[in-house]
Amino acid sequence: MNYQSIILEEKNQVAWLTLNRGAVHNAFDDNMIAELLHALAQVRSNNNVRMLILQAQGKNFSAGADLTWMRSMASKNYAENIKDANELARLMQELDELPQPTVALVQGAAFGGAVGLAACCDICLATPTASFCLSEVKIGLIPAVISPYVMRAIGTRQARRFMLTAERFSADVAQQIGLVHSLVDDLEEAVTPVIEQLLGNGPHAVAAAKKLILTLDQQPLNENTRTTTIEAIAAIRVSAEGQEGLSAFLEKRSPDWKTTNK
Repeated sequence: MNYQSIILEEKNQVAWLTLNRGAVHNAFDDNMIAELLHALAQVRSNNNVRMLILQAQGKNFSAGADLTWMRSMASKNYAENIKDANELARLMQELDELPQPTVALVQGAAFGGAVGLAACCDICLATPTASFCLSEVKIGLIPAVISPYVMRAIGTRQARRFMLTAERFSADVAQQIGLVHSLVDDLEEAVTPVIEQLLGNGPHAVAAAKKLILTLDQQPLNENTRTTTIEAIAAIRVSAEGQEGLSAFLEKRSPDWKTTNK
């Protein structure tokens, strides 16, 4: 498959998966999601790959959903939104359950679904100037399909703040609440000892340990949970408030709930 939105390379038993839409701050759309799913399937089936590094080209890790994609979703019905949300949910699940250990390298902004990608990786390193935002409610939506993974990473208490306020928070705060493991000045340099450490462990033992962690987690991400989140995002996308929020965002104006509260 010839990728347009990502780059997948294998070097010394390490798969490097790079978001490659720097011109739009690595915002993802249905094509990028499909390509990421294909790449993850390749990594899963490659016995020579011992681990995965998820990174991004350019200034920002990812701005979240692409504007053109959001515009198309706003015009689709509930059933179509169910189908679309299912693909994003599959991406999060596939990344989360990949047998090989995963490391996210985050620079710049990581907004919306990008926070979900970081939360699904086993290890997350970020630069001190990186910033994060669960921005969905600002435009009348909710961080539905990423919510189980984000909540597992940062806990319910922190989720109740950052999912409801949609405030931007720093890399330092992200580390304090458990989303980021380490803050580093040079991502490439900092990931080198992590790679060495992981490759020095038994590959089957690492895969088994990862599977055990997921099995023993207090909130298993089962089909019922996925269905709930898929239906939740589809329903709110086609709701009056969701339509108004998306329209206001795309038209660069204040949504009606802001203007009526003045």
